Parts: sequence; structure tokens; C-alpha cells
Amino acid sequence: MADPITRQLDSIQSMLVRGQRNLRMERHSLVLWGLAGAGLFLSSDLILTAEQIPDTTRRALAWLAWIGLVLGGAGWVDWHLTRRVKAARDETWSFIHRQVVKLLWLLMGIGTLFTFATFFFGGAYMLCTVWLVMIGLSLYVHGLFSEEVLEWAGGIIIAIGVAGLAARLPFETMKWIAASVFGLGLPLLSLLLDHGRERPFALRLAQAAGWSVAVLAAPLLGHRYASGLIPPEAPISSLAAFQAGASTGGLHIVSLPAGTRVPVRVDVSGDLFRPAPDAILPLTLDQPLEILLRDGQPTGDVRAPGGPWVLARETHWISIPWMKASLDPAHGPQVESALVVDFKGGAARQ
Repeated sequence: MADPITRQLDSIQSMLVRGQRNLRMERHSLVLWGLAGAGLFLSSDLILTAEQIPDTTRRALAWLAWIGLVLGGAGWVDWHLTRRVKAARDETWSFIHRQVVKLLWLLMGIGTLFTFATFFFGGAYMLCTVWLVMIGLSLYVHGLFSEEVLEWAGGIIIAIGVAGLAARLPFETMKWIAASVFGLGLPLLSLLLDHGRERPFALRLAQAAGWSVAVLAAPLLGHRYASGLIPPEAPISSLAAFQAGASTGGLHIVSLPAGTRVPVRVDVSGDLFRPAPDAILPLTLDQPLEILLRDGQPTGDVRAPGGPWVLARETHWISIPWMKASLDPAHGPQVESALVVDFKGGAARQ
């Protein structure tokens, strides 16, 4: 019979061969981080908006403080709860666990700084993808040392973020998907934790498929339902009648004929050019459009005459592919740019 020391060595060797995972993801951690992330996405249209804080710098600083407060609060509560449950199990914080937590905070910091930078450098359409990739990387790395199911979920979340960007999904759609991943997916993932037990590949695949369907079904079905809500028919008036003071109470449609001039006012700031209140880019409609108003204010729905309604906030109409400065004797200094406005790229409400 083998002596106790030999049996202990064999046990240790067996654990190493099986790749025993020595970390544990606490269920409350997933719930806390999920609710915090979903709250940030869902509150983006309600607080600290451009209407409430017109100044871009102040709004960016306000969002930086708000994100820091929400994520910092979630992290503080998570740390205290984790310390309490570890003390109840008579466990200590391992070296690997501390490093994984540092990585989580690094990734959350990158997402926060990227969000702050979009106020000044653009790229807000990638916000949801960046946050999904950050939380996906965090879960995947944690899963390498703890729960195998976290690896699967982390990889799926990264794939969801990248696929949404590659498919050029509207920002509203991506926002609801991100909110669902955080608010529904992470708490649901906490129910799948099994303390690092080895599971058959078929079971992991079924868990991953079921989790993905649950996370994506709610936002996509909700968005499809909302997109299918066709605005009711409303009286149509010409632009001339609207400008003459025609009544536009309730729902009303104003028709803009082709050839209508649409001045685009440019707010010039910075230290290179003088502010110019008369900086206007004169554009002319090449096709007629109909705009839906509610009590005299545009609802964001537009359409070609007889066509389906398009949600202006869910389109990829405008892009500036290039911009360059030049200086020559004939024209002097000038800035040239390309402006692409594609109405057909909108999301139609059939």
C-alpha cells in the first residue's frame, strides 16, 4: 500500500494533468457587473443628453464621472461581497485571482476612456462593440483559470460585438443587444456556473447555444416589433403651406419637393478659425422627401413619396470618407472633403 505522501503526490499530479482550475467566479459578481453595464446603456437616452448639456466637453466629463461612479460602485460592492464569501469558505485571494481582477479593471478603463474619446474624435457607432469585446475578453481570461463556461460565453460575446459592427447594425439595435448581454446574459450566466467541473463538449455547446438565443432573442424581437410599427396615415401639406403657417397639430406630413434647398449650418470652433455664424453648406434635394411631424416637431421618420418610412436615427446616411487641405496660387488655401449622404441605406419600416 502506498504511503500517505505518495498518495498526496499522485493526487497533486492528477490535478495538474487534468488542468485543475483554481479560481471561482462568484455569482453575485456577474449579476452586479451585468446590471451596472445594462444600466449605463439604458440610461444613455435619458440622462446627460445633448439637450440637457449642450457643451460637448462638459457632457463628456459628466459621462466620464457617471461611468466611473457606476462601475466603481459595482466594483466596490463586488469586492466586499466576494471578501465576505471567501471568508465564510476560509479562502484567501490567490495571486492569479488578483491579476485577473486587475485585468478586468484595465479593460473597463479602456472602455471608459474610449467612450470619453468619442465625444471629441467620433466613432460612437463602435461604442457597443468595444464594450462587448472588453467584457468578453474579461470573461474569457477569467474562464481560463476558473469556469470553462466563462470561456464559451466570453468568446460568444466578442463574436456578437464584432459581427454587429461587421454587419453595420444600427446603433439603436446594437445598444439593445449590448444591454441584453449585460443585463440578461451575465445574470443568466451566473446560473450556469458549476465550480469548474469538466463537462462534455455536447453539453457546453448546448449551454452556449441556449444562452446565445436567450440573450439575442429579446432585443432582436423587440427591435423588429418596434420597426414594424408603421406610423398612421396623416394629412400631407406642402412645404410652402407649412411655411405659410398651416396647422400641423397632431401627426402631420410635410412634403419636400426635389430641388428644395437644405442649408447645413456648421458650428465652427477651435483656435484656428474664427467662429462663423453664417458658415452654411448649401445642399439641394435630388429627390422628394416626406417628413413626419408630431405637433410641429419632426419625429425622425422620413420616406420617399409612397415608400416605406425610414427611422433617421437608425441609418448610415452620412459619411466623410476623406478630407484634405491644399494651397495653390489660383485658389489660395482651401479644404476639400467628400460628403456621402445615402438615403437608400436607411432602415425601412415596411
